[in-house]
Amino acid sequence: MSDALERAAELLEGAGALLICAGAGMGVDSGLPDFRGGEGFWRAYPPYARLGMRFEELADPRHFADDPELAWGFYGHRLSLYRRTVPHEGFRLLRGFAPTVRVFTSNVDGQFQEAGFEHVAEAHGSIHHLQCLSGCTTAIWPADVEVAIDEETMRAVPPLPSCPRCGGLARPNILMFGDFDWVPDRSQAQLDELTAWRRTARDLVVVELGAGQAVPTVRRYSELASAATGALIRINPREPEIRHGRGVSIPAGALETLTALAAATGPGSPRA
Repeated sequence: MSDALERAAELLEGAGALLICAGAGMGVDSGLPDFRGGEGFWRAYPPYARLGMRFEELADPRHFADDPELAWGFYGHRLSLYRRTVPHEGFRLLRGFAPTVRVFTSNVDGQFQEAGFEHVAEAHGSIHHLQCLSGCTTAIWPADVEVAIDEETMRAVPPLPSCPRCGGLARPNILMFGDFDWVPDRSQAQLDELTAWRRTARDLVVVELGAGQAVPTVRRYSELASAATGALIRINPREPEIRHGRGVSIPAGALETLTALAAATGPGSPRA
C-alpha cells in the first residue's frame, strides 16, 4: 500500500462523519463521457465536432430562447444518458466509510440519488428538474418528460418540454455558463441542510473525487470544509495537488482508489 493510501485509510478509520465532494470525474467509471477539453467532448458527441461547438458554448442558456431545438438536443440527450447510467461500485463503497454521510456535488446527473444517497447538495442544480424559461413562476418540478433527438444533427424533435403554468418553453434547472435566470431555491435548500449538518458533525473527513480546477466549485468547498483539520482526501488522476499539503493527495481514479481504501479499512484488512 502506498503512503498516501495508508494515510487516507487512517483518516477514514477515525471518521465519525464523511463529506463526499464530487466533480465530473466521479462519473467516468460509470461510463459517462469526460468533457474535459474540446477533444474529450467531441469524442463523446461527434456531431458537435462537425459544428465546431464546445461544451462551454452549448451550455449557454441563450440557446433555449434563440434555438430551442439545439438546446434541448444537447440537454435532452444528456437526460436520457443519465437515466440509463448505472452508478459504479465506488458509490456503494463510499456509504460504508462512516456512520453518517453527506454529499456536495457540482454534477447534475443524479447518480448519487440513484445510488441510494438521501442527502445530496447539488450546487449547480439537476438535469432531472425543470423551470420555466420565461420566469412566469419560480417553481421547480421533476423532468417527467421524454425528449426525442435526431442523432445525426443532435437537435430535439418537437414537442419540447413546456411550463405547466404558462405553456411556454421549459429549461433544465441547471446553472449554466453566464446564467442569470437559474432558479436556485432547490439547491439552496440542500446547501442549507448541509451547512447545518456540518455544524454538528464530529471527526469529519472529506473525500473529494474527480473535481478539477477548470470549474473549482467542488475543490473550494472541500478545502473549506476541511480547513480546520486538514482531513481531506483528494482523489484525482490529473490534478491531485492540495495547497499547503493540507490533506492526502491520491493521483488515481475514483473506483480504483475507493476499492483499495475499502480493502484497507474493511473486515479482514491488514489494518482491521
